[in-house]
Amino acid sequence: MQKLSVREMRESIGRLDRLVNDAGELLVTKNGKPIARILPIAGTRPRPDHAELRAALPRFEVSSADLIRMDRDER
Repeated sequence: MQKLSVREMRESIGRLDRLVNDAGELLVTKNGKPIARILPIAGTRPRPDHAELRAALPRFEVSSADLIRMDRDER
């Protein structure tokens, strides 16, 4: 955790992302008292590609074309 005063934070706003990345957490102080904490956003899962999504889905015994025809015939 790195401590920054409000003035220091204003001066380093352009490199705030690097500071958070390096320190993991920033504590912003005013007159020596903590007023804010800046944390990195929790990591996100990478998005699977379409092939992975299709592979994860169960296979139907009836084709989608047949399902559409059956649905149309019921109406």
